[in-house]
Amino acid sequence: MARLQGLVIAAHGRHYLIQAEIDGSQQKLHCVTRGKKSDVSVGDIVEFALTSKNQGVIEAITDRKTLLYRSDQYKSKMLAANLTQLLIVVATEPSFTDDLVSRALVAAESSGIKPHLILNKVDVTESLEKARQRVGLYAKLGYPVHEVSAKGDPEGTRSLLTKLMQGQSTILIGQSGMGKSSLINLLIPDAEIATREISAALDTGKHTTTFTRLYHMDENSYVIDSPGFQEFGLHHLSEGMLERAFPEFLPHLGNCRFYNCHHHAEPNCAILEAVKSGAISPMRHQMFEQLVHESQQTMGYKPH
Repeated sequence: MARLQGLVIAAHGRHYLIQAEIDGSQQKLHCVTRGKKSDVSVGDIVEFALTSKNQGVIEAITDRKTLLYRSDQYKSKMLAANLTQLLIVVATEPSFTDDLVSRALVAAESSGIKPHLILNKVDVTESLEKARQRVGLYAKLGYPVHEVSAKGDPEGTRSLLTKLMQGQSTILIGQSGMGKSSLINLLIPDAEIATREISAALDTGKHTTTFTRLYHMDENSYVIDSPGFQEFGLHHLSEGMLERAFPEFLPHLGNCRFYNCHHHAEPNCAILEAVKSGAISPMRHQMFEQLVHESQQTMGYKPH
């Protein structure tokens, strides 16, 4: 049977919606994987075989350029494949957690995806200064921060984000309440209709917010909306991967007294010296320690 290629635009369990060109026109097909495998992700380019006019079976996943996922002690969850950038949406209110922002930045760094911070609701002026100070820490590390107001300045927001996403495959992530849905609706005016169609095709009914889906902005740009989540586990990253995912650690790595330094309490540790001198923020070093602790639990690590 001839194999066709298509882009995975939504996933729910082992059911996938694929967009493919068939007989000269773009079509959406409901596909499943063979057996119990569910290692396909939104953003994947897959090879599939038709089983009926609008259904198929996924036979292979083409090579991925990038893969973003989160994991806890027991399992990992793929968020999206072939991304070029990640937009972390925070807001002046409700307050956002630095924990989630830091984890998303580490996930992006370790996956080779360019992260940006989007500070939404800048029209809420009484909370603006405090929010600016908090995102300022990430701006100092070299991460771009963009200020927007989906409600107060929809046109300006749409224009800035459209420019930012041109020619990119982008994922938006953020805690609930940050205004991520408002941004998606600004960028994709038919997002709600598209989501209902996807839901019907995947038979997910009312669970429209629990799956990740991809919307085309133009031929070369698409945006992926992920469900809002409060946790972002990175248990799959080793200590070596983690230390390289903190850009401010890089100038100091290799300067510790011990070549296998854990940057925890060792004498003459260049990272701890940098924390003491203010070159590395204590909050970021604590986040590194927390992530190392989590990854050691997962890997069945036992201290000597």
